[in-house]
Amino acid sequence: MIPLTRHGFREMLIGTAVLALLAFGLGYVWWPLAVLVLPVLIWLFAFFRDPNRAIPAEEDLMVSPADGKVSDITEVANDPYLGGPAIRVGIFLSVFNVHVNRSPCDARVLESIYKEGKFINAMSHNRASDENESNTIVLGEQETGRPVAVVKQIVGLIARRIIFAAKDGDVLTRGQRIGMIKFGSRTELSIPLTLAPQITVTVGQTVRGGADVIARLGNPIHTLVRQTDDSEVEPLAPRNTPA
Repeated sequence: MIPLTRHGFREMLIGTAVLALLAFGLGYVWWPLAVLVLPVLIWLFAFFRDPNRAIPAEEDLMVSPADGKVSDITEVANDPYLGGPAIRVGIFLSVFNVHVNRSPCDARVLESIYKEGKFINAMSHNRASDENESNTIVLGEQETGRPVAVVKQIVGLIARRIIFAAKDGDVLTRGQRIGMIKFGSRTELSIPLTLAPQITVTVGQTVRGGADVIARLGNPIHTLVRQTDDSEVEPLAPRNTPA
């Protein structure tokens, strides 16, 4: 049985109750009509699936922070959070993708910045990145605090809720669950060029969060001792973004 994220319990409970009432009403009219709600119920539970993943262990890797399709790969002249030039990989999440976000590397959360904004279609890459409601997570080396990555959670046309389950100062391991975006969205990973990243994905490629490699680093980041036995249990940490 595929595990479900705890972040979807409310929606699954309310959705099941509403669909059950709808099925009752349709069945009252003509009983075969009640079956029409079944595909919607299946989709609802499938949306909140949270499969366990085998996380790559090599030190010089950054993994995908989200499931979805690589929509764009862009060099940025100056990323203000990374203090210099960077490369940004955008990932589009459809309503059929797993929506749990994961840490791309071993790191410490330096800062998370929530910004209110619009709900432009996430396929409009630049406008959605600049104008949509978002949560920007700055990750640094666990010991030195040197910024090594930025993960940006961005809502889309349908998405209306961002969840970030860690807090400033938390130490993360590569592939660790850090939150989710509900109902269609965009996730970006920015890597400073000082790490000499070699991007291993291409536009249009489908990736899995935590399992697929986004970049190999020519200058690997320094980490603490890795936990090789990842129980994949998300910490019950407070959110830094609105519910």
